[in-house]
Amino acid sequence: MAISETFGIEKGYGEEVITWLNGQAKSQGAKLEARLYDYYITTKNFGDFEMFSWMGDVQIARKLIIKASKRFKIKVIEGGYKPKERVLRMKKFDFAKVKRGNKTIGQLEFVVSRFGNNQWEIQSEERH
Repeated sequence: MAISETFGIEKGYGEEVITWLNGQAKSQGAKLEARLYDYYITTKNFGDFEMFSWMGDVQIARKLIIKASKRFKIKVIEGGYKPKERVLRMKKFDFAKVKRGNKTIGQLEFVVSRFGNNQWEIQSEERH
């Protein structure tokens, strides 16, 4: 069972979208549980996002977050893209796409310390 904490919903839509995601997963019989964890990310190019974590199937999570973006007409962060190189570093990296519907409008690079209980931070962002 996969887990990710680098998914986000445009600020102000968190509760509504999470309730919808969990309802959709339940109605489809899919293994997915999403929840907000009271953490916000501010980007220079894309605005503010409420970050959420989920447990379950990554393909279902990606499909449902895109459907939510279309349904609520909001931007979302689709995370969980790992770097290709396998270099041991002091920090963990994760990459994400910023989407509006099916269209990718940018990319984010998240970083967090391997030690301690820190939150993900944006290291870089790029518009498409």
